[in-house]
Amino acid sequence: MKNKRFNLLLIAVVTLMALWSLWPTWRDYSLSTQLDSFTSSQDSLKYALSHREEIDNARKKSLKLGLDLKGGMHLVMEVDQVDLFDQKAWNKDGKFATIMQNVRAKAAQTDARVVDLLSAEFRTENIHLSRYFYDIRNSDQEIVTKLEKESEEALTRAKEIIRNRIDQYGVAEPVITTQGSRKIIIELPGVSDENRIRNLLKGTAKLEFRLLREPEVLVRTLDRINSYLAQNGQNSAAVAGAPTVSDSSTAAPASLPVSVTPQEPVSKQPSAKPLYDVISVSPYGTAYTAERSKEYVVSMLRRSDVQALLPQDSELLLEAKPETGKDGEKIYAIYLVRKAPELTGGVITEAKATFGSESVQPEVMMSMNSEGTSKWARITGANIGKRIAIVLDGAVYSAPVVQSKIPNGNSVINGIGSLEEAKDLEIVLKAGALPAPVRIIEERTVGPSLGADYIRAGMLSLTWSFCAVSIFMLVYYKKAGIAADIALVLNILIVLSVLAGFNASLSLPGIAGIVLTIGMAVDANVLIYERIREELAEGKSVITAVTQGYDRAFSSILDSHVTTLSAAFLLYTYGIGPIQGFAVTLMIGTSASLFTAIVVTREIFHLLLAKNLMSDKSFG
Repeated sequence: MKNKRFNLLLIAVVTLMALWSLWPTWRDYSLSTQLDSFTSSQDSLKYALSHREEIDNARKKSLKLGLDLKGGMHLVMEVDQVDLFDQKAWNKDGKFATIMQNVRAKAAQTDARVVDLLSAEFRTENIHLSRYFYDIRNSDQEIVTKLEKESEEALTRAKEIIRNRIDQYGVAEPVITTQGSRKIIIELPGVSDENRIRNLLKGTAKLEFRLLREPEVLVRTLDRINSYLAQNGQNSAAVAGAPTVSDSSTAAPASLPVSVTPQEPVSKQPSAKPLYDVISVSPYGTAYTAERSKEYVVSMLRRSDVQALLPQDSELLLEAKPETGKDGEKIYAIYLVRKAPELTGGVITEAKATFGSESVQPEVMMSMNSEGTSKWARITGANIGKRIAIVLDGAVYSAPVVQSKIPNGNSVINGIGSLEEAKDLEIVLKAGALPAPVRIIEERTVGPSLGADYIRAGMLSLTWSFCAVSIFMLVYYKKAGIAADIALVLNILIVLSVLAGFNASLSLPGIAGIVLTIGMAVDANVLIYERIREELAEGKSVITAVTQGYDRAFSSILDSHVTTLSAAFLLYTYGIGPIQGFAVTLMIGTSASLFTAIVVTREIFHLLLAKNLMSDKSFG
């Protein structure tokens, strides 16, 4: 009797918890339907504001839909571990550059670990890794072990930084997993601004504060490059309409954009001033290039022979955002900065997107830790009157003049196009810098309309399978079929409630798992009912047949469910993405099926038997 009461209490508790867990989903659907019913956008906004807290709570706790049902982005990103190892090396020379170039080429053609490719390339060249990595006394195996650890930590750190950026962006229920030694799989349901997400994820957030070289050094460097290109017959005719500084810029201060006017396309003969066909220099020693010439200039400045002409410990960088000249032409400033940063972004503790003092231009305010504050005070105090470039991911956001010593560790990044961009910059600075560059190697986008079609198809398959199984049980097993159908409904409620309760996402593979669960739940009932029929055929009473039928079928049901759970667990452990979604629902459904088949239907039979509502014909 006590066992019966416990079973009834357990069934009641499970049912109530399932309904309680699914209530926010129903409420979210009702509120969304109500919002869509308004014909006026003003009425819809008024309703949303008056029920804002209720809408937010329901949406937060409701059953989430996966990428394939809700729409969004699927990305495969790769951590550039070749670049990571290049950063870790010392004493680099031309031979090392050649080796790394070969490793990069091989890494692009295979999914093998980069550390293995690197080790194999060094063995081929008969060079010890200690020549470039760690201590000269380390063996190759010790260095490989250290590089393996660096590789694993870089992948883990990149995953966590990407997760932090996405969480701050506000994507609901992102799925972020690693694959192999250098890939990160990202699923972002409900995302609509794909370009913003790409920029947010790809930026390494490598922030550096670098001193600018003097204007006369920049001019001499550009002259040297121009002479070298002219002597080697360099032709810039591919870039039509190269910029030149107009006379109106001669009175402009160096901090203001100059006016740029296009020239006629030059001839295909070698130019006497190939560099100055695409780069202009103002009388104040500030260099610019037009937007249409930007890619050409960048590729030219990256050439190893051109970089060899730069002063020691110097680098030419372009401005992150274009300025507008007096004739409306968009132009990019070119800066000659020191390679070695005075300070890096690792000291940043807080970043905040806001507007400037004039409330017009967006900017990002930064605060530093104690170490950064003391260094920044020393750097600014020693360079009053000089310009310090704020460089993020190899582009100069601003290059302010140091007016005085800054003792409090605060700094500002300006030159930002919009508040949205400033907020994205705030996110990446807060989340931290990626250990190595990451790039998107695969991208798929699922539109909301396609997701809606998938929902309809999935619900249709679920409905048809439920109806087919329910009708079969009713026709074949009569009253016993009713008990099986009730247990089937509870089974589906439990699966959905667990997904909602643990903030898991329901996807198309998940729906497939539920459909399979429906078949498995009925399969357990079929085993029990057939055992009961056998007991009735031997002339036993209905009560005895039911009791012995459940007892004797239990071992077979338990075995089948345990093997299914084991298979689902292996799928979840070693699978990714859709496979894991299928495995999760299958595990939940199998556990629920065991409960509903053994406990729920048995208690239903006990209640019917207690009221003399069952006979030997109740099982078909």
